[in-house]
Amino acid sequence: MSSCAKEGSPFSKRRLRIIEARKKALWAAELALERKAEDLIILDMRPVANFCDFFIICSASSPRRAAAIAELIAERFDEKGLRLKSTEGKREGMWILLDYGDVVIHIFFESVRTYYGLERLWADAKHVHVRRRRKKAHEPHPAKH
Repeated sequence: MSSCAKEGSPFSKRRLRIIEARKKALWAAELALERKAEDLIILDMRPVANFCDFFIICSASSPRRAAAIAELIAERFDEKGLRLKSTEGKREGMWILLDYGDVVIHIFFESVRTYYGLERLWADAKHVHVRRRRKKAHEPHPAKH
């Protein structure tokens, strides 16, 4: 093993895997927000669970919007060769789960999210800051001549 890949070094395999998982979570969050996900949070699950590194939890105003969010994430991740391990709830759209192993994405219809309360269940998990993009000012359409 090279000196820069030793455990504990900034470039250890474990550290690189965690950095990649975090990037994946942030990218999924960005895609969800692009499809108008609401109340999005990312939880760092590493200190509290051993089955994944990050949870993304967001709401959608309708089952159709929840499906659109899930479809965009799955499509873009697939384009980059990121393998979906499991998916649940796509047909109903009330709670869609996308499991990428290190990142698990929960897309809820609003009332279902409140009912299950994953944020309360995993209250000990740290929140990861998600930078929101500034909305662009609407530019007037060019006048037709």
